[in-house]
Amino acid sequence: MTFTPVLPSTGYTGWAFLQRTLATQQASFDKSPEIKRDIDYFNAKIGNVKTADQLVGDRRLLKIALGAFGLDNDLDSKAFIKKILSDGTVKTDALANKLADKAYQRFSAAFGFGDLAVPRTQNSTFAAEITSAYEQRQFESAVGEQDNSLRLALNAQREIPGLAAKKSSEDTKWYTILGNTPMRTVVQAALSLPDSTASLDVDQQLVMFKDRANKIFGADSVKQFTDPNQMEKLVRRYLVKVQADQIKSTSSSFVLDSLMQTNSMMRSWRF
Repeated sequence: MTFTPVLPSTGYTGWAFLQRTLATQQASFDKSPEIKRDIDYFNAKIGNVKTADQLVGDRRLLKIALGAFGLDNDLDSKAFIKKILSDGTVKTDALANKLADKAYQRFSAAFGFGDLAVPRTQNSTFAAEITSAYEQRQFESAVGEQDNSLRLALNAQREIPGLAAKKSSEDTKWYTILGNTPMRTVVQAALSLPDSTASLDVDQQLVMFKDRANKIFGADSVKQFTDPNQMEKLVRRYLVKVQADQIKSTSSSFVLDSLMQTNSMMRSWRF
């Protein structure tokens, strides 16, 4: 990337600065030569794409399409992505419906190759929809190159309120969080639950997450995070926890190094 986001500090202080400057920094990022070339190419070419084969056959278009959904790592998995797109999401046995990561479902549904007689690539607003998501995701990636905790916070800020607003059951929403690594990382840390929680039966995990959420946020629902204040509290707790862990790790490392140096000096002494 030719544009580097400005992050003068880490933790919640860095987050507060990023939030204040987000619109300006995103706009500058979108104007960077690499991003602009990608967007111009997508706008010029996507209207000619009417099948999953055509999309998968254009690596540059596929890169942008996958990047808009955070699926960048699947760029070389052409057969897998073609299957995701061709199956669609309407049929219960469609591949995207079987995967824990629901980004594949959203990706397939967005293009509509397997669900619609005329794919959504033919809609006049489609290109803008995908490129906007691509720009946002790529900016988050650029932030992550400097501070991954801030990238995860941005992802949570984008994903969790949308999930919280869905009409599905609260348990379904919690299971979605449990099965999504980026969201789970933020929520689990904010709830001060140990990493070992992931090794428990998923139903036990659900009980633990809901119980901790009730104690910390005053409700055990995911729906509460449609409230910007609750969402901000969640992100703040996550970033403070990460920073505290980093300080603890640094302190422990310093003590260990000091002890090793002292031990080395004592062995060198002659009595």
